[in-house]
Amino acid sequence: MNKYLSTPLTEEKIKKLKAGDIIYLSGTVFGARDAAHKRIIEAIKQGKKLPVDLKDATLFYTGPAPTPPGRKSGSIGPTTSARMDDLTEPVLKCGVRAMIGKGKRSDTLKELLKKYKSVYLVSLGGVSAFLSTKVKNIRVVAYADLGAEAVHEIEVKDLPLFVAYDIYGGDIFESALLVE
Repeated sequence: MNKYLSTPLTEEKIKKLKAGDIIYLSGTVFGARDAAHKRIIEAIKQGKKLPVDLKDATLFYTGPAPTPPGRKSGSIGPTTSARMDDLTEPVLKCGVRAMIGKGKRSDTLKELLKKYKSVYLVSLGGVSAFLSTKVKNIRVVAYADLGAEAVHEIEVKDLPLFVAYDIYGGDIFESALLVE
């Protein structure tokens, strides 16, 4: 079932999502990969103010390519998410409601999503040039020294995604919806 959602993704909005749903997401998401997560987690541990508000936030595991002249964004696509599993619980505790990436994740991560009422959304790999057409604005908001791995505020319009893991334990990778 296709659904159109806008950020912030509150618990009320995501409780209606089921693994296998196709959604078109509009609003603000935060691009953050490994290096940015490590800095955010360090800030959490030290009790420092975070560079972005994570309450009901959506994190996109991406490192955008440079923006070509006349475009809103360079290629922007998901990175493999499993390597983020050990870095996820601290941001979930801060209220992150959704993560966007690609590929399967651990059973531990699926349990954390149920515990913290969050979802994991996936995008197709290899379509980063197409996904860039869904970006309306992009800017670095934290850790600029990390280059592509800085935290980016990304405004999207109808970004096509699949619900991979819902808050009930539903898993698109284990369903008949996915043909391997």
